[in-house]
Amino acid sequence: MPNKVHNKCSNKELKMLGDFWTLAIIQALHDGDKRFAQLQRDISRVNPTTLTSRLKRLEKQGIIKREEETVDKLSVVYSLTPKGTGILPILKEIRLFADKFL
Repeated sequence: MPNKVHNKCSNKELKMLGDFWTLAIIQALHDGDKRFAQLQRDISRVNPTTLTSRLKRLEKQGIIKREEETVDKLSVVYSLTPKGTGILPILKEIRLFADKFL
């Protein structure tokens, strides 16, 4: 019997990308490092609680990196990891698909 190619995404892959807000965060960080307030401005309509929970999940998954900086006061900066950067081509393809078919 020939090997089957599996085209289904498992729950693990789908959970990794999650939902709209998760993808919006990854897209917002595409431009570079950002602080929480910058992310909140860039991602309109996101609730601060939702943003916080998604950032924690993305950090736990190794998709983003959270770094504390001390300039005048403590500040937290978020950035994409190489794993997070690897998701960007997928987002581009989703956008191309949407432009063509939706």
